[in-house]
Amino acid sequence: MAHTSANDIGSSAPNRAANRAADTRNADSNTTWPFPYDPVLTLDGNRLTAAFRLANRRIATAMADDEHLRGMATTAAAVLVNKGKPVVAHVGDSRVYLWRANALTQITQDHSWVNEQVRAGVLTEADAQHHPWRHVVTRALSGGDDPGVDVQELDLRAGDRLLLCSDGLSGVVPTDRMADIIGRKAPLEQTCQDLIDAANQAGGPDNITVAMLQVDVA
Repeated sequence: MAHTSANDIGSSAPNRAANRAADTRNADSNTTWPFPYDPVLTLDGNRLTAAFRLANRRIATAMADDEHLRGMATTAAAVLVNKGKPVVAHVGDSRVYLWRANALTQITQDHSWVNEQVRAGVLTEADAQHHPWRHVVTRALSGGDDPGVDVQELDLRAGDRLLLCSDGLSGVVPTDRMADIIGRKAPLEQTCQDLIDAANQAGGPDNITVAMLQVDVA
Protein backbone atom coordinates (compact mmCIF):
# COMPACT_ATOMS: atom_id res chain seq x y z
CA MET A 1 0.00 0.00 0.00
CA ALA A 2 1.20 3.54 -0.68
CA HIS A 3 0.22 7.12 -1.43
CA THR A 4 -1.96 8.78 1.17
CA SER A 5 -3.13 12.35 1.02
CA ALA A 6 -5.49 14.40 3.14
CA ASN A 7 -6.96 17.84 3.59
CA ASP A 8 -8.69 18.14 6.94
CA ILE A 9 -10.81 20.80 8.58
CA GLY A 10 -12.49 19.96 11.87
CA SER A 11 -12.18 18.14 15.18
CA SER A 12 -8.91 16.61 16.41
CA ALA A 13 -10.73 13.51 17.68
CA PRO A 14 -10.12 11.49 14.49
CA ASN A 15 -6.42 12.34 14.83
CA ARG A 16 -6.46 10.99 18.36
CA ALA A 17 -8.07 7.81 17.03
CA ALA A 18 -5.29 7.53 14.47
CA ASN A 19 -2.69 7.92 17.23
CA ARG A 20 -4.35 5.16 19.23
CA ALA A 21 -4.30 2.85 16.21
CA ALA A 22 -0.61 3.62 15.67
CA ASP A 23 0.15 2.94 19.34
CA THR A 24 -1.31 -0.57 19.01
CA ARG A 25 0.58 -1.53 15.83
CA ASN A 26 2.07 -4.57 17.58
CA ALA A 27 -1.02 -5.34 19.63
CA ASP A 28 -2.45 -8.71 20.52
CA SER A 29 -5.92 -9.68 21.73
CA ASN A 30 -5.12 -8.32 25.20
CA THR A 31 -4.20 -4.83 23.99
CA THR A 32 -7.56 -3.20 23.34
CA TRP A 33 -7.70 -2.01 26.97
CA PRO A 34 -9.69 -0.24 28.38
CA PHE A 35 -12.25 -1.88 26.09
CA PRO A 36 -13.08 -5.59 26.01
CA TYR A 37 -11.91 -7.65 23.04
CA ASP A 38 -14.72 -8.52 20.62
CA PRO A 39 -14.10 -12.05 19.27
CA VAL A 40 -16.44 -11.36 16.32
CA LEU A 41 -13.94 -8.83 14.96
CA THR A 42 -10.37 -9.27 13.82
CA LEU A 43 -7.56 -7.84 15.90
CA ASP A 44 -7.36 -4.81 13.61
CA GLY A 45 -11.13 -4.40 13.83
CA ASN A 46 -10.79 -4.29 17.60
CA ARG A 47 -7.93 -1.80 17.35
CA LEU A 48 -10.03 0.60 15.28
CA THR A 49 -13.07 0.20 17.53
CA ALA A 50 -10.95 0.94 20.59
CA ALA A 51 -9.41 3.96 18.85
CA PHE A 52 -12.83 5.43 18.06
CA ARG A 53 -14.09 4.87 21.59
CA LEU A 54 -10.98 6.38 23.12
CA ALA A 55 -11.44 9.44 20.90
CA ASN A 56 -15.01 9.66 22.18
CA ARG A 57 -13.75 9.65 25.77
CA ARG A 58 -11.19 12.34 24.95
CA ILE A 59 -14.08 14.49 23.71
CA ALA A 60 -15.85 13.93 27.03
CA THR A 61 -12.73 15.05 28.90
CA ALA A 62 -12.35 18.13 26.71
CA MET A 63 -15.96 19.14 27.33
CA ALA A 64 -15.59 18.64 31.06
CA ASP A 65 -12.53 20.91 31.06
CA ASP A 66 -14.02 23.67 28.87
CA GLU A 67 -17.69 24.60 28.99
CA HIS A 68 -17.39 26.30 25.59
CA LEU A 69 -16.85 22.87 24.02
CA ARG A 70 -20.00 21.31 25.46
CA GLY A 71 -22.27 19.96 22.78
CA MET A 72 -19.41 19.36 20.34
CA ALA A 73 -19.41 16.17 18.25
CA THR A 74 -17.76 14.74 15.18
CA THR A 75 -18.23 11.96 12.67
CA ALA A 76 -15.26 9.82 11.68
CA ALA A 77 -14.14 7.24 9.14
CA ALA A 78 -10.88 5.30 9.04
CA VAL A 79 -9.03 2.61 7.11
CA LEU A 80 -6.40 0.48 8.85
CA VAL A 81 -3.89 -1.42 6.72
CA ASN A 82 -1.74 -3.86 8.67
CA LYS A 83 -0.77 -7.53 8.27
CA GLY A 84 -4.21 -8.94 7.50
CA LYS A 85 -7.05 -7.64 5.36
CA PRO A 86 -7.53 -3.87 5.44
CA VAL A 87 -10.28 -2.80 7.84
CA VAL A 88 -12.76 0.08 7.51
CA ALA A 89 -14.55 1.63 10.48
CA HIS A 90 -16.90 4.59 10.72
CA VAL A 91 -19.32 6.45 12.94
CA GLY A 92 -21.79 8.99 11.54
CA ASP A 93 -22.12 10.13 7.94
CA SER A 94 -18.46 10.43 6.99
CA ARG A 95 -18.01 7.94 4.17
CA VAL A 96 -15.56 5.51 2.61
CA TYR A 97 -15.76 4.83 -1.13
CA LEU A 98 -13.97 2.26 -3.28
CA TRP A 99 -12.90 3.29 -6.77
CA ARG A 100 -12.29 0.26 -8.97
CA ALA A 101 -12.49 -0.28 -12.74
CA ASN A 102 -13.76 3.26 -13.34
CA ALA A 103 -16.65 2.86 -10.87
CA LEU A 104 -17.05 4.49 -7.45
CA THR A 105 -18.95 2.50 -4.81
CA GLN A 106 -19.89 3.66 -1.32
CA ILE A 107 -18.86 0.91 1.10
CA THR A 108 -20.13 2.46 4.33
CA GLN A 109 -23.74 3.09 5.37
CA ASP A 110 -24.49 6.53 6.79
CA HIS A 111 -25.61 6.65 10.39
CA SER A 112 -28.19 9.30 9.56
CA TRP A 113 -31.93 9.80 9.89
CA VAL A 114 -32.50 10.05 6.15
CA ASN A 115 -30.49 6.90 5.41
CA GLU A 116 -32.59 4.99 7.91
CA GLN A 117 -35.70 6.22 6.10
CA VAL A 118 -34.26 5.21 2.73
CA ARG A 119 -33.43 1.73 3.99
CA ALA A 120 -36.94 1.44 5.40
CA GLY A 121 -38.42 2.43 2.03
CA VAL A 122 -39.96 5.64 3.39
CA LEU A 123 -37.73 7.99 1.36
CA THR A 124 -36.10 7.63 -2.03
CA GLU A 125 -32.42 8.46 -2.54
CA ALA A 126 -33.50 11.60 -4.41
CA ASP A 127 -35.78 12.65 -1.55
CA ALA A 128 -32.97 12.10 0.96
CA GLN A 129 -30.61 14.39 -0.97
CA HIS A 130 -32.91 17.36 -0.43
CA HIS A 131 -34.62 16.52 2.85
CA PRO A 132 -34.28 19.23 5.54
CA TRP A 133 -33.11 16.57 8.02
CA ARG A 134 -30.41 15.16 5.74
CA HIS A 135 -27.64 16.35 8.09
CA VAL A 136 -29.13 14.74 11.21
CA VAL A 137 -26.84 11.90 12.29
CA THR A 138 -27.92 9.04 14.53
CA ARG A 139 -24.39 8.22 15.73
CA ALA A 140 -21.39 10.43 16.42
CA LEU A 141 -18.37 10.81 18.65
CA SER A 142 -19.95 13.16 21.17
CA GLY A 143 -18.48 12.33 24.55
CA GLY A 144 -21.44 10.21 25.69
CA ASP A 145 -21.71 6.44 25.87
CA ASP A 146 -19.22 4.39 23.88
CA PRO A 147 -20.46 4.67 20.28
CA GLY A 148 -21.41 1.75 18.08
CA VAL A 149 -18.65 1.49 15.46
CA ASP A 150 -19.38 -0.22 12.14
CA VAL A 151 -16.39 -2.32 11.07
CA GLN A 152 -15.79 -4.31 7.90
CA GLU A 153 -12.89 -5.99 6.12
CA LEU A 154 -11.93 -5.22 2.53
CA ASP A 155 -10.57 -7.28 -0.32
CA LEU A 156 -8.45 -4.84 -2.30
CA ARG A 157 -6.74 -5.15 -5.67
CA ALA A 158 -3.81 -3.36 -7.23
CA GLY A 159 -5.08 -0.14 -8.82
CA ASP A 160 -7.91 0.37 -6.32
CA ARG A 161 -8.34 3.76 -4.71
CA LEU A 162 -10.10 4.45 -1.41
CA LEU A 163 -11.75 7.78 -0.74
CA LEU A 164 -12.59 8.90 2.80
CA CYS A 165 -14.65 12.06 3.09
CA SER A 166 -17.03 14.10 5.17
CA ASP A 167 -20.48 15.08 3.97
CA GLY A 168 -18.98 18.43 3.02
CA LEU A 169 -17.97 16.58 -0.14
CA SER A 170 -20.50 13.76 -0.53
CA GLY A 171 -23.45 15.99 0.33
CA VAL A 172 -22.90 18.36 -2.60
CA VAL A 173 -20.87 16.51 -5.25
CA PRO A 174 -22.69 13.65 -7.02
CA THR A 175 -21.06 10.23 -7.02
CA ASP A 176 -20.60 10.22 -10.80
CA ARG A 177 -18.78 13.57 -10.58
CA MET A 178 -16.47 12.25 -7.84
CA ALA A 179 -15.82 9.12 -9.93
CA ASP A 180 -14.90 11.27 -12.93
CA ILE A 181 -12.38 13.25 -10.88
CA ILE A 182 -10.82 10.15 -9.29
CA GLY A 183 -10.76 8.36 -12.65
CA ARG A 184 -8.39 10.93 -14.11
CA LYS A 185 -5.71 9.15 -12.06
CA ALA A 186 -3.93 12.36 -11.17
CA PRO A 187 -1.56 12.20 -8.17
CA LEU A 188 -3.54 11.79 -4.97
CA GLU A 189 -2.70 15.24 -3.64
CA GLN A 190 -4.10 16.79 -6.81
CA THR A 191 -7.14 14.50 -6.79
CA CYS A 192 -7.94 15.53 -3.21
CA GLN A 193 -7.66 19.19 -4.16
CA ASP A 194 -9.85 18.69 -7.25
CA LEU A 195 -12.54 17.07 -5.09
CA ILE A 196 -12.38 19.92 -2.57
CA ASP A 197 -12.59 22.44 -5.40
CA ALA A 198 -15.66 20.66 -6.78
CA ALA A 199 -17.34 20.83 -3.37
CA ASN A 200 -16.56 24.55 -3.05
CA GLN A 201 -17.86 25.19 -6.56
CA ALA A 202 -21.08 23.46 -5.51
CA GLY A 203 -21.50 25.94 -2.67
CA GLY A 204 -19.16 24.53 0.00
CA PRO A 205 -21.85 24.69 2.72
CA ASP A 206 -19.97 22.51 5.22
CA ASN A 207 -16.46 21.59 6.31
CA ILE A 208 -14.76 19.50 3.63
CA THR A 209 -12.50 16.64 4.63
CA VAL A 210 -10.93 14.42 1.97
CA ALA A 211 -8.33 11.64 2.26
CA MET A 212 -7.28 9.04 -0.29
CA LEU A 213 -5.27 5.85 -0.44
CA GLN A 214 -4.10 4.03 -3.54
CA VAL A 215 -3.30 0.32 -3.68
CA ASP A 216 -0.05 -0.24 -5.54
CA VAL A 217 0.45 -3.90 -4.57
CA ALA A 218 -2.38 -6.12 -3.33
